[in-house]
Amino acid sequence: MLKYIVKRLLISVLILFGVSLIIYSLVRCMPTDYIDIKYGEQASTNGAVAERIEEFKRIYGIADNSFGGIIKGYFGWLGNMLQGNLGESFKYERPVGVVIAENMWISFGIALFATVLQFLIAIPLGITSATHQYSARDYTVTVLTMIGLSLPTYFFAAICIKLFAVDLGWLPANGLVYGGKIYEDTFAGAMEKFGDMSVHLIMPILVSVILSLGGLMRYTRTNMLEVLNSDYIRTARAKGLGERNVIYKHAFRNTLIPLATLLAGILPGLFGGMLITEQVFGIPGIGNLAYTALREGDIPFIMGYNMFLAVLTVIGTLLSDIMYSIVDPRVKLAK
Repeated sequence: MLKYIVKRLLISVLILFGVSLIIYSLVRCMPTDYIDIKYGEQASTNGAVAERIEEFKRIYGIADNSFGGIIKGYFGWLGNMLQGNLGESFKYERPVGVVIAENMWISFGIALFATVLQFLIAIPLGITSATHQYSARDYTVTVLTMIGLSLPTYFFAAICIKLFAVDLGWLPANGLVYGGKIYEDTFAGAMEKFGDMSVHLIMPILVSVILSLGGLMRYTRTNMLEVLNSDYIRTARAKGLGERNVIYKHAFRNTLIPLATLLAGILPGLFGGMLITEQVFGIPGIGNLAYTALREGDIPFIMGYNMFLAVLTVIGTLLSDIMYSIVDPRVKLAK
């Protein structure tokens, strides 16, 4: 196991190097950047401003967009990153690492809660759909989950805002707290703020859960059907075991084995935020910040954020492989 982990970590270093090079090259090929967006109009009328902009770009290694300039800029960025310096965000005017560390936790809280609800709802739906294959229940669950898969996030979120915030007035439309409200620096004030935040997060979590149910439900249903058709399940039924014991004691436990592979995709999503959902609901999470930075060409933040996701993806994939070998003794990790 230790040799396998060390080997995977060494391979991961090479993967991260390639990913960072590709991302940096793509970012540098963007038609504009934050400096041009913010100071471009002034530079067109003021030669001194234009000179300062060019000097600023040279300092950050983004003045030359030729192939050689991009490679030189990349290795400059790589050298700083290896020293733990992800650079200074143009947009937020703070170190990239600090911005990510301070804003990822609200995204983590939303994603974690939504993921738990997703599993608690989707797995039972997948099981009941598989055990009642081709029944009205199966078709109903399948149609509802496919509708959820087909709806774009921004469209469904807009519908929820229109229904629950505008028409019914039950829930706030955006933000984390009510605008302009001042909370006392006491336990009661903290609890009041927590309550307001909880109310504000109902719709974002609802949208995230509903739109992500379909994939996990279909995955569970497919695995469950495969297990139910196995020889040992037929043997268990032939021995006279009750259907409930067959499904939940034998079939369900083996259905969970393939679900271990989903760990690879969960980890980046937990910390990486939900770009569209956070944008629509005005939540100041890491996903919203990353979307704004990408739109405005904040190169240091884009690089730092994407490498953050790349590292999480590599770690998640490794954890997924290890977990799979633990839950299924038949799987042996290659040396």
